[in-house]
Amino acid sequence: MPVIAAFMVPHPPMIVPEVGRGSEAQVEATRAAYARVAEEIAALKPETIVISSPHATMYADYFHISPGRGAEGSFARFRAPQVRFKEEYDAELAKTIERLAIAAGLPAGTRGERDKALDHGTMVPLYFIRQVCAGFKIVRVGLSGLPLEDHYRLGQLIGRAAEETGRRVVYVASGDLSHKLQAYGPYGFAPEGPQYDARVMDVCGRAAFGELFDFDEAFCERAAECGHRSFVIMAGALDGMAVEARALSHEDVTGVGYGVCAFYPGKRDDARRFLDIRQRAQAARLMDDRAKCDPWVALAWQSVESWVLGRRVMDVPEGLPEALTRGRAGAFVSIHKQGRLRGCIGTIAPTQSSLAEEIIRNAVSACARDPRFPPVRADELKWLEINVDVLGAPEDIASEAELDVKRYGVIVSRGSRRGLLLPDLEGVDTVRQQVDIARQKAGIGPSERVDLQRFEVVRHR
Repeated sequence: MPVIAAFMVPHPPMIVPEVGRGSEAQVEATRAAYARVAEEIAALKPETIVISSPHATMYADYFHISPGRGAEGSFARFRAPQVRFKEEYDAELAKTIERLAIAAGLPAGTRGERDKALDHGTMVPLYFIRQVCAGFKIVRVGLSGLPLEDHYRLGQLIGRAAEETGRRVVYVASGDLSHKLQAYGPYGFAPEGPQYDARVMDVCGRAAFGELFDFDEAFCERAAECGHRSFVIMAGALDGMAVEARALSHEDVTGVGYGVCAFYPGKRDDARRFLDIRQRAQAARLMDDRAKCDPWVALAWQSVESWVLGRRVMDVPEGLPEALTRGRAGAFVSIHKQGRLRGCIGTIAPTQSSLAEEIIRNAVSACARDPRFPPVRADELKWLEINVDVLGAPEDIASEAELDVKRYGVIVSRGSRRGLLLPDLEGVDTVRQQVDIARQKAGIGPSERVDLQRFEVVRHR
């Protein structure tokens, strides 16, 4: 059977009375909502509870599913060692999820556990559930640095695994909301904090899970959210089903957002296959964008496809503008997939006999030789976006005062070490950030003296 219910819950250790020692009274509405969730879960009589936690083992490019027969944990690090847990894992369900992930090409499984002890993102929900419910096993799932779409896909596989095994599965998405809601809070205030909380409570209160994809990564980072990826996995576990949603509580009195929602699936509903809907829209937009791209970007596309599909560095085609065939310049080719960098390689000054050759060579390097990423696969091509930046000649400058993060790129040099950063990059808002990142790329320390150059670019999309 599919997942029978899901719950979005926070995990502040202080809500546990033995930890809070009275301070839990500050979040009484959250505590009451948690108790209600626990009662509802008990009434469902689950065989297995799947818990996704931001504090379980986490990798940049892999979803960790805790292996073995079980794990123990306590709130000792929160001065309550007497509150202990000894949980049994549903090994069959975990292995089924792993098998489905391998078959789907999703990097997820039981390898690479760094800490076998239960984390507080798992134990806080269990504290409330165990008060009123027994007889269930758990599966503990970590988040990753992969795109939101992959988190949703993992949720879909969890739903499929529940059906294959016939388990009565309840999904618990553990995660706090923004950590920047109040100036007096431990993380301070950011305007994006209240905005994030209002948006996510609205989206989850309506079970409008497709809108969870619309939270920009930079926005989420500024809001210092904790649980968004956990909520997306949960949404995937309910893919293709009508959902009755109830927002039970939201509090921000500690400066951290605590939201509690309940979700009960109903009949199958193809209109709620949110990842399929999103990918169809993305594919249509990307095809349209590519049809409209200029000759610079079209050439980079041809080069990427020539290499990925045939392992061939293409020749310069006929019919290109003279600026490409007769001009010479440094150029960077940047590849993005689902809003994330997938490869970027370029040259500061011309190294080929024409700009066209420069773009062809750098496109191959961007898709196949960027050491930060594995080579682009053929099945990724339809999801890629490619930009080409043609660099103007660098000019020496005396200080950072002559830089403009939107207009100029920067080159920092010390001896043979040199680092470059392009202008007008998302998330790089100040000259200081720009120079610091260029220093890091060059391996130049923050106190070392450097020579500075600036350059302008013509950006082709």
